Amino acid sequence: MIAVHRLAGTQRFNVLAALNAITHELVTVTNDAYINAQSVCELLRKVAALGLRVPVTLVLDNARYQKCPLVQQLAEELGIERLYLPTYSPNLNLIERLWKFVKKQVLNAKYYENFATFKTAISGCIADAPTKHKEELDSLLTLRFQTFDKAQLLAA
Repeated sequence: MIAVHRLAGTQRFNVLAALNAITHELVTVTNDAYINAQSVCELLRKVAALGLRVPVTLVLDNARYQKCPLVQQLAEELGIERLYLPTYSPNLNLIERLWKFVKKQVLNAKYYENFATFKTAISGCIADAPTKHKEELDSLLTLRFQTFDKAQLLAA
């Protein structure tokens, strides 16, 4: 999830998304309020509506609204497995790499005259991910993760 706030804190634009780890297809839910269990359920329904013929696993952080009974029940009904990451491990979730990229493209050293322009910039960057940003994101969103054996950690 990306939650981006204006400096004044008066308005926010939330993007909750699921990223296909293989095709990099993105499914999003956006709002100007808060991400909650209903938002997660909306995302689950959108993912299920894709009609994928392979098992679907969503990698999630440990936000309470993602673990509540409503979300768990709907995910089970839709046949979507949930994989909760350990605390403080965003580097294990590909979507966090995408959010870092979006923030770099849209927020770093940029000023937006109004909230509508701000939202358009974020939405545009996300929409351009499979085309304009494809090459850069293909190298960023790889499934290569470095692993360490316990012996290596102890020896270091």
